[in-house]
Amino acid sequence: MPLASLLRPNTFDDFIGQSHLVGKNKPISLSIEKNHVFSMILWGPPGVGKTTLARLISKAHGRAYHELSAVSASKQDLRDIIEKTSQQKQLLESYEPPIVFLDEIHRFNKAQQDYLLPHVETGAIILIGATTENPSFEVISALLSRTKVYVLKPHGDADIAKIITRALSTLDQKKIPQKTIDWLIAYASGDARKLLNLLEHTHNLYKTITIKHLKQSAQSNQLSYDKQGDAHYDTISAFIKSMRASNVDASLYYLARMVDAGEDPKFIARRMVIFASEDIGLANPTALVVANEVFAAVERIGYPEAQINLAHGVAHLARCKKDRRAYDAFFAALKDVQTFGALPVPMNLRNAPTTLMKKEGYGAGYEMYPDTKVSLLPDKLKNKKYLQRQDTDSD
Repeated sequence: MPLASLLRPNTFDDFIGQSHLVGKNKPISLSIEKNHVFSMILWGPPGVGKTTLARLISKAHGRAYHELSAVSASKQDLRDIIEKTSQQKQLLESYEPPIVFLDEIHRFNKAQQDYLLPHVETGAIILIGATTENPSFEVISALLSRTKVYVLKPHGDADIAKIITRALSTLDQKKIPQKTIDWLIAYASGDARKLLNLLEHTHNLYKTITIKHLKQSAQSNQLSYDKQGDAHYDTISAFIKSMRASNVDASLYYLARMVDAGEDPKFIARRMVIFASEDIGLANPTALVVANEVFAAVERIGYPEAQINLAHGVAHLARCKKDRRAYDAFFAALKDVQTFGALPVPMNLRNAPTTLMKKEGYGAGYEMYPDTKVSLLPDKLKNKKYLQRQDTDSD
């Protein structure tokens, strides 16, 4: 039996982590104490106990339990469970709806999720869904409104240390040095399954757990990074916000995270080009030139050397002064366009290619270099000032 299965807790007393949900007077603990059963979605990264928690909830309530994976399960699998449930309900006076655990519920399409709706709503089944993706985007709103979403957090260092202790005991390993434990904690990054898989693999290959043997077993520590998932958007968000804050160290760290995870270098470079105009703008117009040159270099060179170009560009953009006035001014103007529609262009600015149009006043009074205080906007907006001035601006 895999080590992760051997260590899977059978009671809440042995469950490690998620104290904000299963601690004293916390939601899931209280629901069990009060025998209050309801449908829920467990949202969290891999290896934090979503499946284990679903099994413990089912066991604590004494309910029949069905476990499916949305990767392989079909609507027919659900139909079979529901039909069996309906038959039992007719035969048993003290019938209680079963708990159906659906792992990776985000993999179910809209039609499959729609099928669940009436059965969840009527209480024919108690649904516990598990997902690593944001349910707001991956689960239909009607199903979300009928479930409670609980967020599971990555295991903290103390939790991972406890899991390491249990694993070593199960593997009959002697106590290992603290520096080896620290290495394992860093490797796990809050993912217990990833940790246990490495410990088991290392034990099977080398029998002794050392940093050297762990590194040889792991070969590479690939970061958790789904290019279509939350990790992708969270990391690029942190990257942009770090450059915006002129924090070079954080900017380079999040760049390194993306590069190490295999993010498309052109995606990173495109965001840098946008950043150069959106956040630096008038403070340093050449930032856009630098960002474009980084993008061109990335296109021509590619990984691994392109990471050097990215780092050079990121360090420069992060250090630049920031000025969002051009960005803000444009969107303020766009808002007026969308609010007021196509307002008449002032006559003096209109094109007058024909004699008739000139007689109608098109282009009349046009000055090539008018006073800068003269408004050239439509009459309804003639007092508008989109670009806010700064003391450093020259006339």
